[in-house]
Amino acid sequence: MSETVLNVNEICKDFGGIRALDEVSLTVHNKEIAALIGPNGAGKTTFFNCITGIYTPTSGDVLLKSKEGQDRRVNGMKANHVTELGTARTFQNIRLFPSMTTLENVMIGTHCRSKSGIWGAISRNRKSRSEENEVIEKSYHLLELVGLEQYANELACNLPYGKQRRLEIARAMATDPFLLLLDEPAAGMNPQETLALQDLIIKLREEYDMSILLIEHDMKMVMSVSDSIFVLDYGRLIASGNAEEVSENPAVIKAYLGEGEDV
Repeated sequence: MSETVLNVNEICKDFGGIRALDEVSLTVHNKEIAALIGPNGAGKTTFFNCITGIYTPTSGDVLLKSKEGQDRRVNGMKANHVTELGTARTFQNIRLFPSMTTLENVMIGTHCRSKSGIWGAISRNRKSRSEENEVIEKSYHLLELVGLEQYANELACNLPYGKQRRLEIARAMATDPFLLLLDEPAAGMNPQETLALQDLIIKLREEYDMSILLIEHDMKMVMSVSDSIFVLDYGRLIASGNAEEVSENPAVIKAYLGEGEDV
């Protein structure tokens, strides 16, 4: 078995008297594509928020393998520090900067890796100018990666919804993650865009040696790209396994896929 990059051990998350996550455990391995599925309200986005620093779990452990190979407990760590460790995410509700260009949105994602600092930005010295050129070049390459290079100077708000989803992925990639979390990346996409997204996800894994954990309602896509699948229902993990194991699991069929539904 390959190295574990994310190890979530029995995390719970309470909101007042409501338990949104109840002892959820999962692992994601190096270069693995894993999916987290379940009905609306099952706790999937809450789970993402707990492992990216937006929420602090009520109990349990979230361990992230650092680039130095050490396990880091990220419970309670600020979101920007989790990103610096090598985790990036997209959001269920798109969070772009609408009045900035497509290229500028990706450039913002490089901020956590920049070295020039405030004085360099003010003085515009040779080092800061060189770094800025590198950022522009890197950001344009990421636009090429997601097929948006021809929209580099277009305002983000003018992009069709499906392309905005791809732009969010490019911006997340700009932080140089080894673990990419995608929250419903195919939402709002037509079938052709979804197929292209499947190819992109596989390409990211192969070209960047990264691990990907995605939340997705498109079962055809989930079954096509995932090495492993985890199923949440009412905040509890009810099943895990490969596509065949999960699709044939009676608890999953009852809770999510629907009796007799062809998956």
